[in-house]
Amino acid sequence: MADRGDGALPRYRDLPETDGGARSGWHLFGEDDSVGLLNLVTPEKAVQAAGLVRKGAVFPLDLPSDFLDPPLFGRGADRRTTLVTRPGLTLDDVHDNFYPQSGSQWDALAHVAFGPERFYNGRTQQDVAEGSNTIDHWGARGVVTRAVVLDVAGVVEERGGPGTAVALGVADLEAARRAAGVEITTGDALVLHTGFLGWYATLARPERVRAADRNTLAAVGIEHTPEMAEYLWDLHIAAAVTDAPALEVWPPDLRPEAWPWGFLHHVLIGQFGLAIGELWWLHDLVEDCRADGRWEVMLSSAPMRAKGGIGSPANALALK
Repeated sequence: MADRGDGALPRYRDLPETDGGARSGWHLFGEDDSVGLLNLVTPEKAVQAAGLVRKGAVFPLDLPSDFLDPPLFGRGADRRTTLVTRPGLTLDDVHDNFYPQSGSQWDALAHVAFGPERFYNGRTQQDVAEGSNTIDHWGARGVVTRAVVLDVAGVVEERGGPGTAVALGVADLEAARRAAGVEITTGDALVLHTGFLGWYATLARPERVRAADRNTLAAVGIEHTPEMAEYLWDLHIAAAVTDAPALEVWPPDLRPEAWPWGFLHHVLIGQFGLAIGELWWLHDLVEDCRADGRWEVMLSSAPMRAKGGIGSPANALALK
């Protein structure tokens, strides 16, 4: 384990190197850890975040359940039925075909491994089946922290738009951070607004069907590079959230010879234990940030306490 000195995380280049040239954050929070970088969301971070609430503005960050139609990546659509238990007096309902990652979502640390049988902290698929790295570990904690919002929609539009494979580099994120006038601190959530969902809302049905297929989907995201991995680790953030289908540019390169840098999920989730949120509705929040010039917010999220779960709806709010 790398030396953390006064308790701070080591820098990326001080982490042990593993195969493929990646760096490993395994065991920094203990051999049995299933929480990952969300360990950085401390009570002090919650107090810091609460101090950012000044005008009582609340921004729900989850999409309507039927917004993505059809859902992306071949996931199913939720079917909700109203149940009449006492006519005219009591109603109930039931959800069928519910995919927790069909809308605004969290990826649990069990979602993607670094390599075969190498999930975060060295866990196997059997370990996951027995409860390691699953979403209920986050659900038992909840997430309340400071979030920094970076708006890159303008540069994305200039380079072809959010429905194309625009790869955002470190310089792009840094330019957005400087434009927002914010610093990123340990345990923050990084919130990346690309404009993807606003663009998606304009699509006709045939274009939505095409976007739903992972083989024909193209979407903006961060680049799949060691430089981006180093940048994100050295920020010491707890989570990274986007309004796009994946945090990284899509499509990835899933050829064996491209591993692990063809799909940065392998490193960010599998080695770092980074909490990744995708398809979050950020438009209204960003409009308010543009209006008042404040790009830091309190982020609150309650992941599902679903035993053994691989993902969760975001259940997220931003407060200013």
